[in-house]
Amino acid sequence: MCGPIACDDTTPNDLQSVEHLLDLAFGSDRRSKTSYRLREGNSAVPGLSLVTRDTGVGLSGTISFWPLAIGATQAPALLLGPLAVHPDRQGLGLGIALMQEGLARAKAQGHGLVLLVGDEPYYAKVGFAKLPEGLISLPGPVDPRRFLYVELTPGALAGVTGLAQVPGSMALAVPHASKGEQKHCEA
Repeated sequence: MCGPIACDDTTPNDLQSVEHLLDLAFGSDRRSKTSYRLREGNSAVPGLSLVTRDTGVGLSGTISFWPLAIGATQAPALLLGPLAVHPDRQGLGLGIALMQEGLARAKAQGHGLVLLVGDEPYYAKVGFAKLPEGLISLPGPVDPRRFLYVELTPGALAGVTGLAQVPGSMALAVPHASKGEQKHCEA
């Protein structure tokens, strides 16, 4: 339960409905976004993929959290997203309830740092703030004003710098980048 809204664990039977909801919310070109690079070859953290259900629309909301390793130290973090609410159910608090439940579960599992790319005024409602610019990078372009974080453990961001990547992958600099331009690819 997430307050008065029932949040359920995502099941294998939900996967097609989740994909449909994500297409409804973000369009079919959503997979071209930088945050999707961090989901390729990665698996959502068990116990942190949630849905809400509604007899009128079926699956009404979804959220997942993905493991990350940041920089040379491979500092652990989570990537929140995608978070989606059915267009007919937006404004009812489903997204906030899903985030609150997901963040509470992540904290209970011992996770300390969560990142996301999104609108700060919305995500600030659950504690997210703009990430200090230049501290952490993603494997693709990101508007730094939309790169957000929340510490589930005080001080979890301290000393964390570098490229966020799928745990176990190896980041490589792409040769021949223009002067001052940094490019990355994942092995």
